[in-house]
Amino acid sequence: MTSNILKFIYKNKILEIKNPDTNETILNYVRTKLKKTGTKEGCAEGGCGACSVVIGELEENNIKYKAINSCISFLPSLEGKQLILVEDLINNGELHPVQKAMVNYHGSQCGFCTPGFVMSLFAMYKNYSSYKEEVIKDSIQGNLCRCTGYRPIVEAAKSLNKDKKRDFFAKDKKNTLKLLKKIKNRSIKIIDNNKKYFAPKFVNELNKILRSEPNSKLISGGTDVSLIVTKELKDLNSLIYLNSIDELNYIKENNKFIEVGASTPLIKFESFIKKYFPDFSEVLKRYGSVQIRNVCTIAGNIATASPIGDTLPLLLALDSQIIVKGQNKTQILPINGFFTNYRKTKLKKGQFIHSIRIPFLKQNIFKAYKISKRIDDDISSVCASFNIEINKDKIKKIKIAYGGMSNTPKRAFNCEKVLVNSNLSYKTISKAKKLLEKDFKPITDTRATQKYRMEVAKNLLEKCFLEVKQKKNIRING
Repeated sequence: MTSNILKFIYKNKILEIKNPDTNETILNYVRTKLKKTGTKEGCAEGGCGACSVVIGELEENNIKYKAINSCISFLPSLEGKQLILVEDLINNGELHPVQKAMVNYHGSQCGFCTPGFVMSLFAMYKNYSSYKEEVIKDSIQGNLCRCTGYRPIVEAAKSLNKDKKRDFFAKDKKNTLKLLKKIKNRSIKIIDNNKKYFAPKFVNELNKILRSEPNSKLISGGTDVSLIVTKELKDLNSLIYLNSIDELNYIKENNKFIEVGASTPLIKFESFIKKYFPDFSEVLKRYGSVQIRNVCTIAGNIATASPIGDTLPLLLALDSQIIVKGQNKTQILPINGFFTNYRKTKLKKGQFIHSIRIPFLKQNIFKAYKISKRIDDDISSVCASFNIEINKDKIKKIKIAYGGMSNTPKRAFNCEKVLVNSNLSYKTISKAKKLLEKDFKPITDTRATQKYRMEVAKNLLEKCFLEVKQKKNIRING
């Protein structure tokens, strides 16, 4: 069934909006239409967390609660979900346990960022049974506070371990599940004021839409594309939302590779990949924030083709493949060569990324590093990845890739060439470091100078081989 009426759950009721503005953000809607002003706008780019709200999604007869950045999420993406705002946590005049903890532990001063912190902690409260420091810090990594400091907020979160863990959302879960089931499995098609928005439920629907609307922007989390509206103040006249297609939300594996569907949230992949490539998972923990990773995807990171997209050098070093579909054809393209220029790929109009395949390399050593000005919620200055096969202290095969060193994420072919069939010696590594200057001509920008980037790239190469030789990780900050 296709509809132009958006339906979502708010305060135990199904809200309906006919032909909503497809470029309106959830933040703008809740502040100007619902008149709920607890949710704030700080950065309008998903970087500060003041706008955090929580959505509830139906997952296998359960409700998964996710904190998201409402400032970069378009209103139609609420279709089939539950919306929870900071005002909604109060029940019959009583504060929610998370709100009480923030009050009792003095977790607020100016208060501007507080609603966002509360919502991130609320999502944590609903998704975990205990709250260790690592869980707490991960949960609030996308929330910036400039006056209170994080210690009282972390202490407030720790105090929730003493709580009985049953709030009124848990008591009302049966009714919420009933309402979510009532509005699931609907495709959305909105055409109003020269703007078009499509949210198909199935891949065959997507193919039909792409044939008739080949110039549409495809979005998953929309964490990059949405900035065209919020920062450049331009309209997106035709959007196709992919995260409503359950067929594309999967992770499967066989003896040869891991396959990740195009609408699989990055946070789900982050948890899965840890057992195979721990360094991949560690880099993903620093990819944006929980709010970002709850909605964004690897496919989206590939399609936007940013030279500082954190998954891209890792996928390049792992020799991944991209399954591209459209126009009644399926292509399997190597990621090496997929990026043709700055934010340009081999993807053609009418095509979409269906999935990504990452080969199993059980005998190989995989290393990845991200360097940025701060640990959490920051863009890379340099991201490096190394995929090495070693036999008797000799490098048999090696693939090296960097982000932030060129106008596209890129392999270091000259560096690789000198290392193949070489021993793990300081002389070899010194020669390879020098050849990075042949592989890359980095730029100077606000994040880092050309000289700094090159020096960091060389140091990461050396760090990788020191760790391989010593068989232990060398900790660095940044």
